[in-house]
Amino acid sequence: MLALLGLCTIALLLAVILTKRMSPLVALIVIPVAAALIGGFGLDTGKFVLTGLQNLAGVVGMFVFAILFFGIVSDAGMLDPIVDRILAAVGTRPTRIVPGTTLLALLIHLDGSGAVTFLITIPAMLPLYDRVGIDRRILACAASMAAGVNFLPWTGPMIRASAALKLPVPEIFSPLVPVQLVGLVFIFAVSYWLGLREERRLALAPGTAAAGIAPGSATIARTLSDAERALRRPGRFWINILLTVAILGTMVFMAEKVPPALMFMLGTALALIINYPQVDAQRQRIDAHAKAAILMASILLAAGVFTGIMQGTGMLKAMAQTAVTFVPPEMGGHIPFALGLVSMPLSMLFDPDSFYFGVLPVVSEVAHQLGVPPVQVAQGALLGQMTTGFPVSPLTPATFLVCGLTGIDLADHQKFTFPFLLAASVVMTFACVVLGVFPL
Repeated sequence: MLALLGLCTIALLLAVILTKRMSPLVALIVIPVAAALIGGFGLDTGKFVLTGLQNLAGVVGMFVFAILFFGIVSDAGMLDPIVDRILAAVGTRPTRIVPGTTLLALLIHLDGSGAVTFLITIPAMLPLYDRVGIDRRILACAASMAAGVNFLPWTGPMIRASAALKLPVPEIFSPLVPVQLVGLVFIFAVSYWLGLREERRLALAPGTAAAGIAPGSATIARTLSDAERALRRPGRFWINILLTVAILGTMVFMAEKVPPALMFMLGTALALIINYPQVDAQRQRIDAHAKAAILMASILLAAGVFTGIMQGTGMLKAMAQTAVTFVPPEMGGHIPFALGLVSMPLSMLFDPDSFYFGVLPVVSEVAHQLGVPPVQVAQGALLGQMTTGFPVSPLTPATFLVCGLTGIDLADHQKFTFPFLLAASVVMTFACVVLGVFPL
């Protein structure tokens, strides 16, 4: 009963969001609360919600103050030289801009944090996309692909898989190195194709320029309004750079000791003091970015309601236990391959903790009893479950961060990006078979 209720809850949630019958904020609150009440949990629903909100408190704090921080240093002009360098490197050609976006996101995501990747890549590239006229969905897609094809040893899914199955990380990761290289080749090919498609849409040809740009110009000359110039603080560029590096460096190397939310809180305060020491100016900068911060916080807290209820009621656990009972014994040898094919879509149904600590151990045990090594099960799962799947999953805050930063609707992002992320996962799954990581 719980498994069926959970399945119906998630199916209804995805349906109303994808068809735009409800906004994500409304759907993430109303649907799980109604499901909990229908399931007979009554007033315990409030406890589940509170637990979900508490679990997300640090994430909400980090995202809110990250938006404020990057908004303030952007107002001060910190990103101007960076964007200008990128513009000079990629020019006005979408076939260079989109792969350049993928490369930038890939380099930033070496720290394993999808949130940091999107917080840096999207604000840096968005002015270029808007100036050339490239579809913002492509920016979201390129950044998502780069962050998705990444299961480095220090990423969350890899660590969870290792802990859940009690396997050494190198044993899981080392055979996947060539597979990841195949995935990287694929996403850069897709990025180039998306750029080529945009060139054709914008009626671009070799040697020409986008509309509104002088023919023959190699780069885009950005123009600032009087209001934007008044906010710029070019003399404090290096101070802002050092502040940003200190915050991101602390997040990467000292995340276990210093909460990321605290770092962005301190960063926001210091950025205001350094660039806008007057109280009125500080208030204006906060007001300027408050709308985006509040919108992000409300979405994340609504997601906390959803995950809190799904976990607290036991619906996710019941779904996991029911799902594995449908695997016929004679299909045991195909479990890793099958898991690789469905692992990315499973990101739409299970949050990472529920899957890796709830579903994966059961699947691994079933496979082990049928003669399949647990490491192959872990590798199949990592090809998509909250790796390629996390940037479009409604169960991860990073998905809403992508949508918020690019200003596109969640449904539009999912519809556009989902096929490419699924294709990357499938390509890597077949690469595992070809390279002998696990059998067909």
